Amino acid sequence: MDTDLLKPHPGATHKKKRVGRGSSSGHGGTSTRGHKGQKAHSKIHKWFEGGQMPLVRRIPKRGFHPPRREKPLTVNVERLNIFKGGSEVDPEVMRKAGLVSSRRKIKILGTGELNHSLKVKAHGFSRDARRKIEEAKGKAEVI
Repeated sequence: MDTDLLKPHPGATHKKKRVGRGSSSGHGGTSTRGHKGQKAHSKIHKWFEGGQMPLVRRIPKRGFHPPRREKPLTVNVERLNIFKGGSEVDPEVMRKAGLVSSRRKIKILGTGELNHSLKVKAHGFSRDARRKIEEAKGKAEVI
C-alpha cells in the first residue's frame, strides 16, 4: 500500500459553501439568507431575547462600589531642599513654593537626600522619607 495514494472515503469531506460569488454559483444574490427580515440583515446577538426584557436587565443590581479615592500628590524628599533649615513645611507652604499645584492630599516620598533639618507636615510619608527626614534631625508629622 502506497501512502501517496491514500484519499478520504467518498462523502467524508464536504466543500465549503462560498456565498455571494455570483448567481451561477447557486449561492449568489441573497447568499442563502432569503429576502429582507432580521435574519437576512445582520446578526441576532446571543443575548437578544426577541423583544422580551433580557435576563441581564431583569435581575436586580447588587453590591456596593465605593467612590474612587483620589491618589495623593507626591513630593520627593530632595525637592524639600529649597526650604531653609529649621523651617516648618506644610501643604500650604509647598503650594506657594510651587511644589504642588492643587489642593489634594500630599505624600512625601524618599527619593534623594535632605540636606538640612525641617519640620514637615503632610498627609503621608513613605518609610524612606520618614527615615531621611529624621536622620537630618527633622520631624515628619502626619496631618
